[in-house]
Amino acid sequence: MSEFDTGLPSVRQVQRYIKDKQTVVIQLVTTETMTGQVLWQDPQCLCLSDESNQSLLIWRHALVYIKPAS
Repeated sequence: MSEFDTGLPSVRQVQRYIKDKQTVVIQLVTTETMTGQVLWQDPQCLCLSDESNQSLLIWRHALVYIKPAS
């Protein structure tokens, strides 16, 4: 298991989304997009609470991008 490097800019950016309870849009490699709030992250996954308040576990290798929702 790799160590979680909280000094990386990408990790800090996701932590900011979590702290600010920012609604984000996530695109997956399947081209599916999801909207919601990131609840937590670890080295392998992040947890997204979607618009229907379901918690979704998303593997990092499935991510294309994460951006703030407009």
